[in-house]
Amino acid sequence: MPTFTPHDGVARAYRLRGEAPGRPLVCLTGEPDDPGAADDPEELARLAGQRPLVTLPGRDANGRPLPAGVVEALRVHLGQERIDLLGHLAGGELAVRYAAVHPDRVRSLVLVTPAGAGPDHSPERARLALGALTAPVTFLERGPEAALARDIAAFLDPAVRTVTVDGVRLAYRVAGAEGGRPVVLVHGRGESATTWGPVMEDLAADHRVYAVDLRGHGLSDRPGGYGFDVFRDELGGFLRALGLFGATVVAHSMGAGAACLLAQREPGLVGRLVLEEPPSFVPLDPPRPVAERPEGRLAFDWQIVPATDAQLNDPDPAWRAGLPAITAPTLVLAGGPAGHVPADRPAGLAEAVPDARLVTVEAGHLVHGTRPAAFLAAIREFGTG
Repeated sequence: MPTFTPHDGVARAYRLRGEAPGRPLVCLTGEPDDPGAADDPEELARLAGQRPLVTLPGRDANGRPLPAGVVEALRVHLGQERIDLLGHLAGGELAVRYAAVHPDRVRSLVLVTPAGAGPDHSPERARLALGALTAPVTFLERGPEAALARDIAAFLDPAVRTVTVDGVRLAYRVAGAEGGRPVVLVHGRGESATTWGPVMEDLAADHRVYAVDLRGHGLSDRPGGYGFDVFRDELGGFLRALGLFGATVVAHSMGAGAACLLAQREPGLVGRLVLEEPPSFVPLDPPRPVAERPEGRLAFDWQIVPATDAQLNDPDPAWRAGLPAITAPTLVLAGGPAGHVPADRPAGLAEAVPDARLVTVEAGHLVHGTRPAAFLAAIREFGTG
């Protein structure tokens, strides 16, 4: 384990994990200093996929709380002008003391409290102690590990915002000048807003771009209850919540299915529609077999897979029948023979939508990821309103 030496001359060990890019997150735990200690708490370990973690026990080998000067020495050792600081359970007391003494050295502060914590862990008491701290602070109650890790990651990422739709907290990213023509990007199954990186950056030059994490994906809640119709209603609620009436919606795969259903149910809500490798809502023949969950952690809720596979195998007939109700100018982007969608299906979908055109980019299923320049050229030629 790496070590550093504070002014008291006693070497302190800390744990360093995670190879994600970005500034380290300094995590103070309530455990005693023990070089042979077990791994970090599960919710902190999950954060290692988001950014590097530096974990320091908040107590010495005798169980006594460390002085704030030890955290300051760690900051200097790490070469950070300011630190993102997380106090985990009993480690929150040390985090608050450090932030109160060195408010100009804290970029952000997360305090994770025990479930059902009493007044000793109350936000009110902590805020009184924090005094002159002006950095963003959030108080999170310890709960399911995955949900807590997502909440922490969303708070620490300045590009991430959240909105609640029908009781579900959705994370989303925004780029581009306020007042620009709105474009909403909707990812496919198992993906998240981060899949749109180069596309979002390019469109943000002259648009206001919103990339949403649908429920069960990315940094959004995982409440269960998945399906194309659920994602349709959620996408509509997202557009209404942010006032994005008439936005251009660019959607991939599963997200394209949800956007297609939304455009036919609420034609006035979607201005223009881009469907990348969309499902055609024709029963699959042969049907997809029951998928087996991969081992290990997933970046999305696995229950999405059986729920949407069942709907692809036996879709609601009204979904296909409703295609002529779409009034938005529509671009159907197919990925060619290497795509997941049979070659005749995108053409049939485009023929069923009154004002639609079909463009094929030989790129496979993930057109925007494999050939972003060609993807963007097709969108810009089509127009965004």
